[in-house]
Amino acid sequence: MNPFKKLPFRGGILVTLAVLATSSNLYAQRAAEGDGEEEAADVGTISEQNGRILSEAIEFLNMEQYAEARARLSDMRLDRLSPFERSRYEQLMFNLDMINEDYPAARGHLQAAIDSGGLNPQEVSTMRYQMAQLFVQEEKYPEAAAALEAWLATEPMPNSAAYYLLAASYYYQELYDKALPPAQKAVELAGESPQEGWLSMLSSLLILKEDYAGAIPVLRRMVNLFPEKKAHWQQLSQLYIQVEDYKTGLVVMEFANHGGMLTEDREIRQLSDLYMMQEMPYRSALLLESALEEEKIEENLRAYESLANAWVASREFEKAVPVLGQAAELSDNGALYERMGEVLVQLENWEESIAAFENAIDKGDLRDTAYVQYLIGFSYFNLERYNEARTWLQRAANSEEHRQNSRSMLQLIDSKTN
Repeated sequence: MNPFKKLPFRGGILVTLAVLATSSNLYAQRAAEGDGEEEAADVGTISEQNGRILSEAIEFLNMEQYAEARARLSDMRLDRLSPFERSRYEQLMFNLDMINEDYPAARGHLQAAIDSGGLNPQEVSTMRYQMAQLFVQEEKYPEAAAALEAWLATEPMPNSAAYYLLAASYYYQELYDKALPPAQKAVELAGESPQEGWLSMLSSLLILKEDYAGAIPVLRRMVNLFPEKKAHWQQLSQLYIQVEDYKTGLVVMEFANHGGMLTEDREIRQLSDLYMMQEMPYRSALLLESALEEEKIEENLRAYESLANAWVASREFEKAVPVLGQAAELSDNGALYERMGEVLVQLENWEESIAAFENAIDKGDLRDTAYVQYLIGFSYFNLERYNEARTWLQRAANSEEHRQNSRSMLQLIDSKTN
């Protein structure tokens, strides 16, 4: 998508029309002082007839009667116009073509106005800048860059917008090194109130160059100037993470969350993950639990597993158990039932741990079935149900990895039952 399709050219048209309208009030006076309708005595000469045509065409434009304006201008004899008349004619044709979004034709009229010799230096400068804008509008970025470079070389007081357009023209050619200096200049000239697009351009270029430390102050400024824009908070947080300042990255996301900006599933998960990275699992659990209750994140395997992990890391085992059960039901293997059983062992809830481990074996696809068999035997042992314990420990003993522990438990059972 071309972000320049909505450049404010219409504002430029109205400015041009205002200048022309002011000039039209002088047409009759200048014509009276001239040598007549058919002569072009000097650059500023205008005939009474041509002054009337130009004035009427401007009135049609102001009334948005564009076909009538074009028809009125067609009455002018182009081969007999003075430089001043020709420059005004071409400006009006430029405006009409811009309204029709006929950019190549509009560009042609701009060049003709410049070539007419009827413009003063400031008007020529303005026309050259509009020419560069048109190249951007047409997505002719090499031509736009060249035109802007030439204009900037002669313009004594260029504005931020011109530097931004130059940066964008290089950006869309993927000439990022050339785009960076004018992007920086655009922001610099803007002072305390740079436009959001200019800051975005600068931050994007710095990130493309992997200058994350340089991009951070730009994003901080964007957050301060446009605090309602969620994307700026998220990008600033990611930049801090890129430079391994995880604590500040987390703080930025917390501010965004307190501001009510984190509303999507992935955004809440991102904050939850940052809490876990910073060894703050309890906050992660509270965030996920609240988000599930408020239906801000989808109730699925990943959500339940993340919440369960956060409760376990917080050593809130009783809160972890039901969540693990929900996750285990949704899983296509028995690993989460195994994890649930381990948590129940921590709670010394032997009956429920046995049920969880048996569910794990029934669901299958376990990494180490013998380990689960050993834990079932261990749980039966703690219930003093030694016959069941012996059965499961004998099965686990078939595994070389768990043979020694299983045999030790079997010897302990023998000592208690003999």
